[in-house]
Amino acid sequence: MIVGVVGGGQLGRMLALAGLPLGLQFRFLDPHPDACARRVGDLIVGAFDDPDALARFGDGLDVATYEFENASADSVRALAQRVPVRPGAESLRVAQDRVLEKQFFEEAGLPVAPWAPVDSLDDLRRAIDAVGAPGVLKTRTGGYDGKGQARISAPGDADAAWRAVGERPSIYERFVDFERELSLIFVRSARDETAAYPLVENTHIDGILARTDAPAPHIEGAMQRDAEQRVAALAARLDHVGVLTVEFFESDGRLIANEMAPRVHNSGHWTTEGGATSQFENHLRAILGWPIGPTACRGPSRMLNCIGDTPPPQAVAGVPGAHLHLYEKASRPGRKVGHITLTGANPAALDAAQRALAEAIGPGPCPALAR
Repeated sequence: MIVGVVGGGQLGRMLALAGLPLGLQFRFLDPHPDACARRVGDLIVGAFDDPDALARFGDGLDVATYEFENASADSVRALAQRVPVRPGAESLRVAQDRVLEKQFFEEAGLPVAPWAPVDSLDDLRRAIDAVGAPGVLKTRTGGYDGKGQARISAPGDADAAWRAVGERPSIYERFVDFERELSLIFVRSARDETAAYPLVENTHIDGILARTDAPAPHIEGAMQRDAEQRVAALAARLDHVGVLTVEFFESDGRLIANEMAPRVHNSGHWTTEGGATSQFENHLRAILGWPIGPTACRGPSRMLNCIGDTPPPQAVAGVPGAHLHLYEKASRPGRKVGHITLTGANPAALDAAQRALAEAIGPGPCPALAR
């Protein structure tokens, strides 16, 4: 069977690494000839909206999926005329537009922070009056890892914030006074089978995910069930097939939905070593209509992103319980170029492994090691 992946980045690469042992073949569509997934499947070089490239990409595929949200929903709909695309274009359309995302969250019963759409500076001023401050102005489309955002502490910040986001259509959200950030990796298959991984705790540095702890400590069963039920309702409303990730704020014992990703997610990378079945394998199982694998933790796990530069592989290999995943991407400030997962018998073992890792490689490649 041949699986097509729109996008040839690290998520596509890891999908293929999970699927090759299952006898699957992979084809990628990406505008960059040096896309890091090129070594694990065929690469069609072309723009995501190029009809000829889409035709060459889709020819002979058994199923297609996407690894990020840069392709247009219209391109995915065009591809779906040739081959089943899972998740469908609707999940992509909603995830690409923060206003639609908030509306779908509310319709599916997920609590959200007070918000308002913003199409002009006057809209922003009215939104601040209605929603309150402090808050965050985010572009409706585009923007990731903290990009396309501006913090607003008081109404007088409106002009500078509007300029900071490029005077583009945006969304204004009141700041949530939260204790921590959590995320849920949820899976829904083409057979309507569902499963969820344990809630995990995420730590961001400079707007980029730096560390994930799985499972999140001190999670009550009621909170896990609440997250699963709400994300299941969202997945059903979207008719989503595959992995669906929702990021939450925990505030006063409540979950407040922040944003979704209709795909495998950085906060699920721990599942490769730490999960009974990785998020990548389960995404493939789901889109192919195969049974979903178990989603329990094998034990405590921690993921540390390598940002900007890669650590020496031999140094990481010398730390018991450390597993290095490099993406074959050139080093660049702020760029995710790999990650390290830590596994151990208990959280104390993870802390010990992290200290040993910090001594072996220093804090440079992994910002979380400096904390």
